[in-house]
This record gives sequence, structure tokens and C-alpha cells, in this order.
Amino acid sequence: MVDTTAEATAGRGEASRPGIDPYATEHETSQGRVFTVTGQDWDSVVSGAVDAEERIVVNMGPQHPSTHGVLRLILELEGETVTECRCGIGYLHTGIEKNMEYRSWVQGVTFCTRMDYLSPFYNEATYCFGVERLLDIEGQIPEKAQVMRVLLMEINRISSHLVAIATGGMEIGALTVMTIGFRERELCLDLFELITGLRMNHGFIRPGGVAQDLPPGALEKVHEFIKLMKKRLPEYADLCNQNPIFRARLVDVGYLDLAGCLALGCSGPVLRATGYDWDLRRKQPYCGYEDYDFDVITWDTADSYGRFRIRLAEMWESLKIIDQCADRLQDLEGAPVMIGDKKIGWPAQLAVGADGMGNSLDHIRHIMGESMEALIHHFKIVTEGFRVPIGQAYVPVESPRGELGAHVVSDGGTRPYRAHFRDPSFVNLQAAPALCEGGLLADVIVSVASLDPVMGGVDR
Repeated sequence: MVDTTAEATAGRGEASRPGIDPYATEHETSQGRVFTVTGQDWDSVVSGAVDAEERIVVNMGPQHPSTHGVLRLILELEGETVTECRCGIGYLHTGIEKNMEYRSWVQGVTFCTRMDYLSPFYNEATYCFGVERLLDIEGQIPEKAQVMRVLLMEINRISSHLVAIATGGMEIGALTVMTIGFRERELCLDLFELITGLRMNHGFIRPGGVAQDLPPGALEKVHEFIKLMKKRLPEYADLCNQNPIFRARLVDVGYLDLAGCLALGCSGPVLRATGYDWDLRRKQPYCGYEDYDFDVITWDTADSYGRFRIRLAEMWESLKIIDQCADRLQDLEGAPVMIGDKKIGWPAQLAVGADGMGNSLDHIRHIMGESMEALIHHFKIVTEGFRVPIGQAYVPVESPRGELGAHVVSDGGTRPYRAHFRDPSFVNLQAAPALCEGGLLADVIVSVASLDPVMGGVDR
């Protein structure tokens, strides 16, 4: 057995002898001999284990850079071939779902946006859709709020796919793909900051609508983003699509056919890479997606290369949707972005004062100048929140990684009785053994990267 953690043998007696590396030792355990590998000594470890006819178990991770997140992979090897792969998770567990039970329905958005931190708007959206269904107000959400939700989610899809391609490229040595991927992601985050005030963890999509209207000049920035991305995206195709080294690392690696995807519950690009056009935006439309013109991208290779090509092509489709959203928002100038029911709608007239601090004095005067009943209600909706009828709801969305859904349960109070999320990273990660076992050790990173798991969504 091989343990790659230096702490496993540090400080042992034999390590303190002169001339012996204290971090490259071996010792006996109840499960066999454990080698601590530090680099440059792999051949000697393998030969020693083979001579003793022992199996080799490698702990890959949970260090962050090399394993697509804080993921621990326990790999059993026979030479360079992976004979068994197990996922060790839980290193990023934050208790988000339990914490949501002690916060109001609106405050829950602040928690769930932090789960899959690469696609926060989708976390917020699926949770709010469930709350809105329990409140029976789905048909009362303002059109402008729905369009803004779609706009933000599709920009978020691009930013998430850029990270998937960039980190996947970095892990196989394609550093240029990594640098330009994060370059374009900055454009997405700049738009998020302009519209919501934050680059990540926005808490912007809320039950009944969105937190505030578009700031002045936002649509012009969106059009500039579309124009620039149409110039930048072809660079990824030029660097990767027909690159013989890139294709050699990805083609026929991490194969998982349609039957395997369905058996494991995989969704998103992993499922569509088998040729199955399952996309909730088309199959179970929400947020008005049935009124947008876009194509569902599929591939027919069921491997890592197909998943890469799908993500690359989906960014083009997202640009088409963003363009349509921008055109619609131009015709909705001044329209409301929060439900009209004051017993539910969070105050959506937030503004920033001349000193850069919020809220503006004009907004404060507006609140204080209304009736005492209005001021009391404003105070109660912010501090206590609204009550949600008894029931449960599940409204999934098509996130960058697949089906993301929130199962929200209410006991009639001002806080969720239960909020549980079906995160695609957690479900898709089940496929890691199927993708890795029987393949080479060098292909493990490629296979896991093609799943694009985000450990915040896995562990929650």
C-alpha cells in the first residue's frame, strides 16, 4: 500500500537517522506496508511492492490544484493501470442545508448561493423556484425579473464552462487554455459585479423576483461582452479541437455510454456527450426558456473529448440567449423586478448613495415618509420574513453540470422545515470509478476533469 501523505511517517525513528529522507520512508500497518512517496522515488517503490507481491494504493489528493477540487481519490494500481477507484469526499462540508433551517426563506438564498460556487445563480434560482411554487406565485413573477434571471444564468453558464475548460487544460499541461479561460471569466465576473454588486455569492435572485433593477449602462456592457466573446471563443477551438496532443489525451478517455449515464443518474454534458439531447430548458421549461431560440448541443463519442466540445459549443448558444435577453430588457425599461405583493416581495428599490454606500438617502426618505403601517411592515418582512404554506416542492434547473434541484419543505412557518439539494456534481461523481477503472493512472485527472465536479456542491 502506498500513502502519499507526508504526515503518515514523519517523525518515526528510522526517519531520524542521518542520510535518510525523513519524508520518504516505509512502515508496517495492519493493512500492509505503507510507502510515503515524495517524488523521484516512484520506480523504487513500485519495484519493492512488486517483489513482495503487494497491491499499490495511491491517495491522490485531497490537495486542491491537481484533483479538480478538494477531492480525495483512493486508487488501487497494477503497474500504471487503475484497478479500483474510490472517491473520498466531505473535506468541504459546510452544513449549508442544516443552517438554512434556522434562517428565513429569503436568508436561505445567501446560504445556497455558496454551494456550487462556480454557478451561484443556478443555486439561487432552483431554491427560489421551489419557494415560489409553494407560495403559488409562479405566474405573478414580473417579466423583467424572469428575463434578468435568464440573462444572469446564461452568463454564469459561460463563466462556469470557462473554468471547466481552463482547469481541465491546466491539469494536462495546456497552460495557454488556462490563462485565456480565466481572462474571459473575468469579463463575466465584471458583469456580475456591475449588476449585483458582487463577483460571487450574490444572493440576487430572491423569492418573487430579483434584488434590484439593472443599473444604468448595464445593457451596453452586455452588448460589449457579447461582441468581445464572439471574437475570443474561436481561440479555444483553434488551440484544442484538432490539436493532436489535446485529442490524444481526451479521445476515448473516460468513456461512459448512455446506459451507464442513466444507471448512475448522470446529467448535463456527461449525458449529452452520449448523443441524448436531455436539457431541462427544453424538456421541462422554466423561467420562460420555451420562448428563447437556442440549440441543445450533443456529441456522440461518450468520452472526455465529447464533453469538452459540448461545453465549448454551449457557450455559443448561451451568447445567443444573452443577446435575446438584452433585446427584451431594452423594451422593459422601468418595469418592476419584484412581485407586487408587499407581504412577499423583498424591497427591490435598493440604491447606492453618492458616497458609494447603500442605501441612498432618497430611498431611506421614501421608506420613512410612508405610513407607520408601511414602515412596520418593512421592518417585519426584513427581520421576520413571510410565511410559506405547508407543503413541499422540487423545481430542477439545467445548471452547467446538469440537473440541479432544490427540494424545499415548509411546515407553514417563516423558515424552511427542510431544504435539500440534488447537486449534479455529487451525482456525476459516482461515475468516476466507471471512467477510471481499467484505464491508465495518467488518464484519471482527465476523466475526473471531464465530469467537472465542484466540491462545494458535492459536500454542501
